[in-house]
Amino acid sequence: MDVRAQVSMVFHLDKCIGCHTCSIACKNIWTDRKGTEYMWWNNVETKPGTGYPTLWEDQERYKGGWEKGRGELKLKLQGRGRTLANIFANPTLPTIDDYYEPWTYQFDELFNAPEGDDQPTARPISMITGRHMEIEAGPNWDDDLGGSTVYAANDPNLAGLSEQERAQLNELERMVFFYLPRICNHCVNPACVAACPAGAIYKRGEDGIVLLSQDKCRAWRMCISGCPYKKTYFNWSTGKSEKCILCYPRLEAGHAPACFHSCVGRIRYLGLLLYDAERLEQAASADQASLVHAHRNLIQDPNDPEVIAAAKRNGIGDDQLEAARNSPVYRFVKQWKLALPLHPEFRTLPMLFYVPPMLPVLAAVRNGNYQIDGDGAADLELSSLEQARLPLRYLASLFAGGNEAVVRAVYKKLLAVRTYMRAKQVGDVDEARLVQALRDGQTSAEEAEAIFRLTSMPTFEERFVLPPLARERAVEAVVDPHARKQEGGFGQRKPPARRW
Repeated sequence: MDVRAQVSMVFHLDKCIGCHTCSIACKNIWTDRKGTEYMWWNNVETKPGTGYPTLWEDQERYKGGWEKGRGELKLKLQGRGRTLANIFANPTLPTIDDYYEPWTYQFDELFNAPEGDDQPTARPISMITGRHMEIEAGPNWDDDLGGSTVYAANDPNLAGLSEQERAQLNELERMVFFYLPRICNHCVNPACVAACPAGAIYKRGEDGIVLLSQDKCRAWRMCISGCPYKKTYFNWSTGKSEKCILCYPRLEAGHAPACFHSCVGRIRYLGLLLYDAERLEQAASADQASLVHAHRNLIQDPNDPEVIAAAKRNGIGDDQLEAARNSPVYRFVKQWKLALPLHPEFRTLPMLFYVPPMLPVLAAVRNGNYQIDGDGAADLELSSLEQARLPLRYLASLFAGGNEAVVRAVYKKLLAVRTYMRAKQVGDVDEARLVQALRDGQTSAEEAEAIFRLTSMPTFEERFVLPPLARERAVEAVVDPHARKQEGGFGQRKPPARRW
């Protein structure tokens, strides 16, 4: 057993209001420099929709992530031979049009215009070329238009839906969308690391954060193509690639990342997970229907004595183990099985998980009246899986590699929590119905109460359980691997503090 620590995240989509405060916080801190104008390390997309960059989920186009070959995983992008052949002309690299051409306005023409009969205007100009341009796209261009035929119809996750289901989604009275915030997933099996010919990208051994060395980067940009989530970007001014660093300077100082700290909806949770690196290949190579289950099995119980002993052999201290035991991420992902990875079929084993949004009930206009489809008030008050506006097949494509049973189990538990709280607060749910809901959700009243409290009433300290990253011990171990053994330190073996 090779137990390692990973700083992980959960985004609760039922609470995201699409305000983009997280994106602005990140932009103001990290990507307000020349060459980064088009970069949004944190962005919020509307689903169904095409996303940013356009159609980033279509790996037949971009060749990101991993695929199962003859008994082994291989990069979908290419092997070493094709990397060498394409090193000067990457055919699957997104263009600036796939993102958007950043712009500003010629405010001087507005502020300093001479007196005249015409109203002066500030024309848009490109922040790259400085020339006049027509604005055709932006980082959230389809924001709040998730039900429209213009953008949502091209969502790759709609491929498995029937023509009838697609047509229903485009009916005005059935329009539905939700928000999907995205940052770098800091994957356990990152394709960007494997795709980089220069070895410039690495995972920090003490916390699993994926970083990109500006000194080693040679601008081959294979990392951009290799990442299926398109969360590595090229700085056209410096000639180096850049990506989300999970605000590790803030984490090392005991503060939550900027996008987490500024989140208005309080949808974000951060904590430490322990995983067994010996199971990594097995988890990433699982059959597509079993990917979520294999991903969960990769995560280890921080209360298990065997796991604790293996973690200490790898230099994980008692303070970090305590953080792992209190991690809200562990509860959402492993204990309650509510949070799911985004597109597990990419096989990168992302360490950012999502609690799917509760689905609004399905309704239609009949005889001029807006009516709920379903039997009685129960569907109106509590929703139902059979009468949801977004088909489970769509959500399974997004969060479970197409396995509808996994998503159904999550929603049954969420509905059980909603039924339990209505019975407790309103009192109009009879005992038999409550018992049946808890049984269907495979949960208990105590667990439902705990899920509700961590979802709706968490304190700052409960949402962000920041582990001490022991950066000073990691550096000491690399500089002097024969340093005197310390309790809970890295004395027993040299840790993979820089990369693996």
